Amino acid sequence: MGKFIYGLGGDSVELDDRTLAHLRIVVMNKLRRSEPFMFDASLGEGTGRRSFWLHPAVPLQFQFSGGRSPRLNRLWLDELMKAASGPSGLTIMPEPTEPVEAPAADPV
Repeated sequence: MGKFIYGLGGDSVELDDRTLAHLRIVVMNKLRRSEPFMFDASLGEGTGRRSFWLHPAVPLQFQFSGGRSPRLNRLWLDELMKAASGPSGLTIMPEPTEPVEAPAADPV
């Protein structure tokens, strides 16, 4: 489990590394465009949630527990970006299954 760390006070939310890697890409893209947004994070099974206002002026950290970067799912990134740009802000949703690519046809 990695951590999303917000602000100088060290407020954090634990997320698995795969989810954290996707969150990092979405946050990086939104903030480099100077587009602040709300991020809602679940605190675990039935323990509530926290909302974070993400703005370029707020220091953020993404702390990964593993040493390797996971392969990114483009469909999930697209869905997360749409959510971050919507009126309710970003909430982590389940990862969609990527379509399986068909093998290339043999040339005739």
